[in-house]
Amino acid sequence: MRVASVLAGGARLVVSIDDKQQLVRPIRLADGTKPASMIELIERYDEFDPGRSKNEQPMPLADVELLAPIPRPSRNVFCVGKNYHTHAREFARSGFDSSATGDKDAIPTAPYIFTKAPESVIGPGSPILYPAGVSDSLDYEAELAVIIGKPGRKIVSDDAYRHVWGYTIINDVTARDWQARHKQWFLGKSFETFCPMGPWVVTADEVDPESLDIRCWVNNELRQDANTRDLIFDIPTLIATISATMTLLPGDVIATGTPAGVGIGFQPPRYLQPGDQITIEIGSLGRLTNAVAAPSDTPTS
Repeated sequence: MRVASVLAGGARLVVSIDDKQQLVRPIRLADGTKPASMIELIERYDEFDPGRSKNEQPMPLADVELLAPIPRPSRNVFCVGKNYHTHAREFARSGFDSSATGDKDAIPTAPYIFTKAPESVIGPGSPILYPAGVSDSLDYEAELAVIIGKPGRKIVSDDAYRHVWGYTIINDVTARDWQARHKQWFLGKSFETFCPMGPWVVTADEVDPESLDIRCWVNNELRQDANTRDLIFDIPTLIATISATMTLLPGDVIATGTPAGVGIGFQPPRYLQPGDQITIEIGSLGRLTNAVAAPSDTPTS
């Protein structure tokens, strides 16, 4: 099932998506209520009532505004650095990797976990705000994101997929100059609007996350073209690693890393400019498209 957060007639709804017929239907639970948020739906998914939901009046997808599936995560988005073999090597060569001293350090021996602030999340079609006067080194990163459904701590790898509710797409936008200057990744990754997410969540029963094509275009030029088979650390390993230190909660988001082809992989680097459009496609998860807003379009307050 495809599930989205939308604005319809001024109201925020959680809906199922029929992308073939381009229709959406509000979701209802067994008690007849509509979940107030995606996180509530995840927490109460065993109460989802397909019959009640099918009886809802459908709306054209074109008549609603798609939001990020989880517009305001309850806590930071978990992210994984250097998790594709090819990208780990291009990142080590780029000069921006403070964790590597050469190609021999390119492939990590344990997952590199960092986070993005919830305020960085935006939905499909929303502008990535170009931080004029603050950074001029914006980069894109196409990533498969995991949505946690069942809470757990110290989850073993063999049980990890039982805790996954669904999958979506994330663009891990990065200010590379801030990443290099501060020798850590949180600030350069957490600018507001630097985490486009969407267009919807596809529930885990419909996805094989271990063999998904992942592609990214900038202004219709294919930049990234890979498959999740190239992941260094698979999804069960990531879930086991993070949950060893804390309880994973319903609605937690884990972005699993990006393949080669990011802007700093080119010589010279090819950073995003105002007006650029970035489109990411992952398997059957849909397409996430966002454009970089020109400085004159960037709000000052």
